[in-house]
Amino acid sequence: MSRTGSVGFQWGIAGGTTIGLPPVYHHGSEELKQRVMPPCVKGEKVCCLAITEPTAGSDVANLKKWITNGIFADYFTVACRTGKPGVGGISLLLVEKDMPGVETRKMKCSGAWSSGTTYITFDDVKVPKGNLLGKEGKGFQYMMQNFNHERFAFCAMSTRFARVCLEESLKFAGKRKTFGKTLIQHPVIRWKVAEMARQIEATHNWLEWITFQLATMPKIEAMLKLGGHTALCKVQCTKVMEYCAREAAQIFGGLSYSRGGQGEKVERLNREVRAMAIPGGSEEIMLDLGVKQSTKLAQMAKMFAEAAPQPAAAKL
Repeated sequence: MSRTGSVGFQWGIAGGTTIGLPPVYHHGSEELKQRVMPPCVKGEKVCCLAITEPTAGSDVANLKKWITNGIFADYFTVACRTGKPGVGGISLLLVEKDMPGVETRKMKCSGAWSSGTTYITFDDVKVPKGNLLGKEGKGFQYMMQNFNHERFAFCAMSTRFARVCLEESLKFAGKRKTFGKTLIQHPVIRWKVAEMARQIEATHNWLEWITFQLATMPKIEAMLKLGGHTALCKVQCTKVMEYCAREAAQIFGGLSYSRGGQGEKVERLNREVRAMAIPGGSEEIMLDLGVKQSTKLAQMAKMFAEAAPQPAAAKL
């Protein structure tokens, strides 16, 4: 799907449902799952994840901002404060579009227009107890469990978007002529293509490694061990996408600055780099998380090693 070279297309089809529906699947009551899951999976209804707030991170607010698919979503998986300050006071609720007090307003963003990025306002919305996802006060924990697969999807998408930039550049460089030569006959253009390919192949290899681990590790082990790798891989993938979009734009020249035409995909992806680099955890937060996760795993390994019974000394 990412071969289309459009973040908006990807997100518009299922961007909200792929991150908003898993908490319902994992933590919703049986009645809620039977009512909500089938129409969302069949594409008849749309679910979105409403956890981003305009000013306060994980703190309470009645306004949710930058919510993908929010303008046309039927269900909103919402993180809200139901208890004391801190992470222990956050719960997940499934809010439904037709509940009184729910209002949506589309945001105007640089790119990904068809994703339906939205402001959502909740004005004294009454939510039944049956729409609580999991246990009260466990919302932050559930959100953290949800992030790994979201970030993995960002990795897969942005790596392919980088390849789209390379593919478009190669096709264009093979037919566009300057100074009596095609672009690909100029050493500086070949250098740009080689640098793009080098970074993409290395990044794709890391993505394949994580994919294999996700497919073979037990779920709890994967959550414990792959969080840091996935966070760092997201930074790598989006940085490579940014590099390739920039270099492709240089190869296309003015055609990468006008919408439509030969440089259409490159122009669009250039605008949509930030839409991949910031959501799901910005580069700065992902880098910090990667180091924290690695440090935590090292400490756990040391603790287990110290607690393990030592083998008896060999007799001479």
